[in-house]
Amino acid sequence: MIKEDKMDKKTGTKKLRGKLLFSLTVFCLALCFAACEPKREAGKIRVVLDWTPNTNHTGLYAALENGYFDEAGLTVDIQQPPEDGALLLLASGGAEFAVDFQESLAPALARSDPLPVCAVAAIICHNTSGIMSLKKTGIVRPRDLEGKRFASWETPLVTALIKDIVEDDGGDFSLVKMVPNSAADAFSALETDIDAIWIYYAWDGIAAETRNIPVNYMDFASINPVFDFYTPVLVISNEYASSKPDEAAKFLAAVSRGYLFAIENPDKAAEILLKYAPELDRELVILSQNYLASRYKADSSRWGEIDSERWDRFYGWMFEHGVLEQDIRGKGFTNKFLP
Repeated sequence: MIKEDKMDKKTGTKKLRGKLLFSLTVFCLALCFAACEPKREAGKIRVVLDWTPNTNHTGLYAALENGYFDEAGLTVDIQQPPEDGALLLLASGGAEFAVDFQESLAPALARSDPLPVCAVAAIICHNTSGIMSLKKTGIVRPRDLEGKRFASWETPLVTALIKDIVEDDGGDFSLVKMVPNSAADAFSALETDIDAIWIYYAWDGIAAETRNIPVNYMDFASINPVFDFYTPVLVISNEYASSKPDEAAKFLAAVSRGYLFAIENPDKAAEILLKYAPELDRELVILSQNYLASRYKADSSRWGEIDSERWDRFYGWMFEHGVLEQDIRGKGFTNKFLP
């Protein structure tokens, strides 16, 4: 399911407190890295993932394993994220790149004190996330969520999106039971009293197939084109982008080669990911890799290309539905570092 930073609650006091805590956290992290981190070596790049290694990240590991970074004169360290998330670490100078999501990047950019970060590549061309439910629940369209229990992260985006698709389908959102999600994974949630949950099909959907679990799946991008947003994306530190643009371009060129390798050689790419993350389920990785091979680039002219109209359409929807504090259309991404 989509991960995103918890956004401000309804009262002004909580909103102010959240802003102050957010700003203080970034400030403290910046001081910490400034005091403790050695000066970054030229050509050394730190990439922070959004989650544990999975097939969204295969192009990074393919570039590492196949020597594409070495050929570009780069030393790349791929790291798992801290508890507070990759964006804060990236903004405070603890990394040069991070994997994140257009939807969670939005509140970081729409604040009065926006994080100094920017998306530079779409890892997957189209949104492959949606709502999964066990087939026995009979949820085959958004209005079927009436009277059902939906596992929610209790953020404004989740609430607004589910409300939008249910009401557009003629349903009554007030009848949807939005339940705080405390499960470790999608299947743990569905084994309890949860009826539906937001997932990435390339992982949880494929996992359902490997386990022979009968499920129904509603793809967000198919429900409404406005929800064909970019998730996940590769994000850069603005300070790094401005100070080392040539190095950033070399890194993106190598990463692009890595994803093109994964597109053309999904089985070999799966083996590379399993080498770096041997704890992963082999069958799931291979099937997921083959599923994503045609979706990394899809109908785009090149891997990583972000379409400004599609990007802005989703941010416009977020602003119009009260999810964002300000209209950030036209902000938050660039294609200039792509090869």
